[in-house]
Amino acid sequence: MTVSYDIKDINLAEQGRKRIEWAEKEMPVLRLIRERFARERPLAGLRISACLHVTTETANLMRTLAAGGADVVLVASNPLSTQDDVAAALVAYEEIPVFAIKGESNEVYYSHIRAALDHNPQLTMDDGADLVTGVLRDRPDLIPHMVGSTEETTTGVIRLKAMAKEGVLPFPVIAVNDSDTKHMFDNRYGTGQSTLDGIIRATNILLAGKTFVVAGYGWCSRGIAERARGLGANVIVTEVDPIKALEAVMDGFRVMPMEEAASQADFIVTATGNKHVIDSNAFAVMKDGCVIANSGHFNVEINIPALEALSVEKRQPRAFVDQYILRDGRAINLLGEGRLINLASAEGHPSAVMDMSFANQALASEFLLRNQGKLPVGVHALPKELDREIAALKLAAMGIKIDTLTAEQEAYLNSWQEGT
Repeated sequence: MTVSYDIKDINLAEQGRKRIEWAEKEMPVLRLIRERFARERPLAGLRISACLHVTTETANLMRTLAAGGADVVLVASNPLSTQDDVAAALVAYEEIPVFAIKGESNEVYYSHIRAALDHNPQLTMDDGADLVTGVLRDRPDLIPHMVGSTEETTTGVIRLKAMAKEGVLPFPVIAVNDSDTKHMFDNRYGTGQSTLDGIIRATNILLAGKTFVVAGYGWCSRGIAERARGLGANVIVTEVDPIKALEAVMDGFRVMPMEEAASQADFIVTATGNKHVIDSNAFAVMKDGCVIANSGHFNVEINIPALEALSVEKRQPRAFVDQYILRDGRAINLLGEGRLINLASAEGHPSAVMDMSFANQALASEFLLRNQGKLPVGVHALPKELDREIAALKLAAMGIKIDTLTAEQEAYLNSWQEGT
């Protein structure tokens, strides 16, 4: 079989294969789904184009979809999020076409998006809604044949809901990010650990005793805040939502506007899904040597053009660190070009948490195909029973047992007649 691909180096395949197998040991739920998919072939003949971070965990998802009979193509969902050895292993050992190179230019990135759409997918699997956007803008001819799409990220769900609100979303989408077994675990524990991992690898600066600002207090941001506090940092949270701000206060964090927080910060990390969360007013008051990073999906959370306009010099003292020297002599250190720092300078989320996220992706693709023509156009959550199935499988794999309701308890919960 001849596989089309555009990767860095096919000779990295053996190294990638070993790392994929290492990750797979921490992904028992996905492994069980893959075993069932191999028996039942529920995705037989389905063309899937996936735009995801090309990591060891994603490789195991691709293997699962292929085991289910899908014809899969994988492209990167961020120019810096590809693990080149993993891309090589998928091509060499799994015969899955991959178009992804770490550090690829924006031009190459979008050529890879086009390659994914040239696969004529019936289902797209997105991490940021770039494939759905590409279908709407460039390949509307694909729409009549589309079963639907799945979406992994908060940022992508925001974009998709905006499409639905404008009436331009043409098919059903499963918001995998809205599953409890995704956002409560992947976003909080995965983003929390991997973001701090990326920052530490990029800087090797001790966090204990530093002032660490986290923009936002959604599931991703609260995970970052919790992990930074666990490493001894003095954490400040900024928010625009009064309920989330109140929650952050009740969780023991200081809360204040970004401009005030930026003047105290040694580190600032964004994870909001919005643009220009760190802007000129924050740059103006930052301390010399402040480190800024982004863990949101797109690199627009930090206003990098504004930072460049304020600067007279740009240096790179370390890999993944761009140091901007301002006119007054202050240095501001931007990590990973403002892209996802957990993937730019580290390896992304641990496989144990991605096990649940990608179980959701696999079951969502099966659910969409089984319900083809039955789901209305719009953004949907995966049914709760599938969410609970994933949680139950994860607990079983961890050797943890829980209680079950008795018949009497079931009857009580479904009755209004019995009281005090």
